[in-house]
Amino acid sequence: MTRPIIIGLTGSIGMGKSTVAEMFQRAGVPVFDADKEVRAMQGPSGRLVAAIEAEFPGSTDDSGVLRDKLGKQVFGDKAALARLESIVHPAVAEERGAFLIEHAGQDMVVFDIPLLFEKGGHEAVDVVVVVSAPAEVQRKRVLARPDMTPEKFAHILSLQVPDVEKRARADHVIDTGTTLSQTEQAVRTLIERLRSQSRL
Repeated sequence: MTRPIIIGLTGSIGMGKSTVAEMFQRAGVPVFDADKEVRAMQGPSGRLVAAIEAEFPGSTDDSGVLRDKLGKQVFGDKAALARLESIVHPAVAEERGAFLIEHAGQDMVVFDIPLLFEKGGHEAVDVVVVVSAPAEVQRKRVLARPDMTPEKFAHILSLQVPDVEKRARADHVIDTGTTLSQTEQAVRTLIERLRSQSRL
């Protein structure tokens, strides 16, 4: 039985990865959004809420995980972050497996995974697509976000594989430093290229 080509979509903060994921979806390619799944599992009655509360007391209420409170308990603490990831990552892997079964008849699917290289996820995909933009464009986008500071931005960047390295390791790079229509065209061109390669 053939399975879909698995595209691993990644990119550093502010590079436009979510926008590109939407473009894949509009073009008819199913997208598994790891962050969205985590938010659902940490939301009201989410499957991870009890386990996170047990490990990080006071980090949840009836609305689910309180991201600010949980963030304070894990921010800058590698051991605490590792404990959180040991709860979250296996659950995400289960959801991803169910997504693959659901879309087994498709010719390709996208795994939207922010930390694809950082967590070794690139080994589980067929094609790596990195979303990138010039550094000044990235910085402007990120600092325009509410509650973002230059210090926080620098800290987030320090946890991510540098953009230049991601680009070097990618099979394909989608540049979002252009217009939205140019980016969308690049996505559609890539889909057609992957389809034609898979027919060979």
